[in-house]
Amino acid sequence: MLETSPGQRITTARLAAELGVSEAALYRHFPSKARMFEGLIEFTESAILANINQIMEREKDTLVRCELMVRVLLTFVERNPGITRVLTGDALLGEHERLRSRVGGLFDKIEANIKQALRERRLREQVQTSVDEGLLANLLMAYAEGKIAQFVRSEFKRPPTEHFAEQWQVMARQLLA
Repeated sequence: MLETSPGQRITTARLAAELGVSEAALYRHFPSKARMFEGLIEFTESAILANINQIMEREKDTLVRCELMVRVLLTFVERNPGITRVLTGDALLGEHERLRSRVGGLFDKIEANIKQALRERRLREQVQTSVDEGLLANLLMAYAEGKIAQFVRSEFKRPPTEHFAEQWQVMARQLLA
């Protein structure tokens, strides 16, 4: 429903009807609608951060690390358009504030990993960059969040990975400066 009904509020009554079960059956599995959204957010957080942790462990090249982390995020949302509405907050309008905070925390964790990768470059390679690592990490996240917003706004027709390889080449030059 998150994917097929963009802009519409998801109610437990509509969800139950879509699934062919009663609202009571939904509430036997989830104590509240907020818990249903939390389950989606936990799944998302687990999937994305597990991949980022693997990248940080296996890959030592800073640019490759950053590219792969941004790509993981963009690919995840491309493959899970409905969940993307949760990540942009579109599906959370009128829901508990803690859900939006939880999504914000996920984006903060991704940004922190990118910042860490950039800082490790300075330490490992003894490279002094002309731009603060936090600023660069924030720039990469702003790019990713913009691509995600375009995806939702296009009703999932404009994939967030569209032109990523070419755009990454431009961004990578700045990261090396």
